Amino acid sequence: MTTLADLPLINSGKVREMYALSGPEGDADEPARLLMVASDRISTYDAVHPTPIPDKGRVLTGLSVFWFQKTRHIVANHLLSATDGVPASERGRALVVRALRMLPVECVVRGYITGSGWKDYQATGSVSGIELPEGLRESEQLPQPIFTPSTKAEQGHDEAIDFDRAAELVGDSELMRRVADVAVELYSFAAEHARANGVILADTKFEFGLDRAGELVVGDEVLTPDSSRYWPAEGFQVGRAQPSFDKQYVRDWAAAGGWDKKPPAPPIPQDVVEGTRARYIEAYERITGEPFAAWLKRTGAA
Repeated sequence: MTTLADLPLINSGKVREMYALSGPEGDADEPARLLMVASDRISTYDAVHPTPIPDKGRVLTGLSVFWFQKTRHIVANHLLSATDGVPASERGRALVVRALRMLPVECVVRGYITGSGWKDYQATGSVSGIELPEGLRESEQLPQPIFTPSTKAEQGHDEAIDFDRAAELVGDSELMRRVADVAVELYSFAAEHARANGVILADTKFEFGLDRAGELVVGDEVLTPDSSRYWPAEGFQVGRAQPSFDKQYVRDWAAAGGWDKKPPAPPIPQDVVEGTRARYIEAYERITGEPFAAWLKRTGAA
C-alpha cells in the first residue's frame, strides 16, 4: 500500500497538501494525477491555528465528492477516485484527481449581499464593478447571482477585481466569459438544492483549470463550508449578519479574544473546537441527506 512518505509533495497550503502520482498517465515531473489531501487545520485571518478541528478535512472531502457527482452535467471536474489509489491512512480526506493548468483567478459567485461584498456595497454601491440596486440591507438576496472574481494572492488577502481585469489575467476574454457563466450556473444549481434542505448558500468560490485537451474543468474543492457561506434557513433575517456552517464561529471567537490577527494564531479552546466540528458535520448531513458516518464507511475511514 502506498503511503504519503512514498509520494513527492508538490504543494502545501493552509489546509491541503498535493502529492504527485506517477503512472501510465504521467510521471512525478509532470504528473497527470495528483493526490489531494485535506487536513484538519483551520485558519482565520490568513493564519493557521495550532489546534485542528477533528474530521474537518473529511467533511470538506465528502462534500466536494457529493457536489462533483451532482454537477457533472454542468461542467467536468477533476475527481478520479475517493478510494482507488488513496493510502489507507488518508481515506475519507484524500482524493485522486486530474492535474490541471489552473486559471489565476478566484471565481466568486454571490447570491446575497454579505461579507466583503456588503462592505464594498456600503462604500460604493457596487461589488467588483457591478452596480447594485439602492437600499439593499445586509444579508439580503440579490435580484440575481453576480460573478465577482478576485486575484489569487500568494500571501495576504485576495483582491476583488472586475470581469475585465479577470479576463486580462487569464488572457482570454471568451474563456473568462465561459468561466463566469459556468460559475453562476453551478451556484444556482447548488443554491436550489441547499435551500430545499433547509440551508441558504449565500456565496461560494470556485477554482477552474484546463485539462490537457484544453477543456474547462472545475477543480480544488467545491461548495464546502470552507469555500462557501452556508446559513441555516430557519431564523434567517435580513438586516443583520447570519450564523453560518463554517469557520465564522472560530473567527468570532478569535476576534473577541483580543488577538491582533497577526501570526502566530492562538490555540482554540476545546468548546470552540467541538462547536466548530459540530457545525461542519451538520452542514454535511443537511446538504447530502445522509449521516456523516456513511461517508466514513463508504471510503473505509470508519
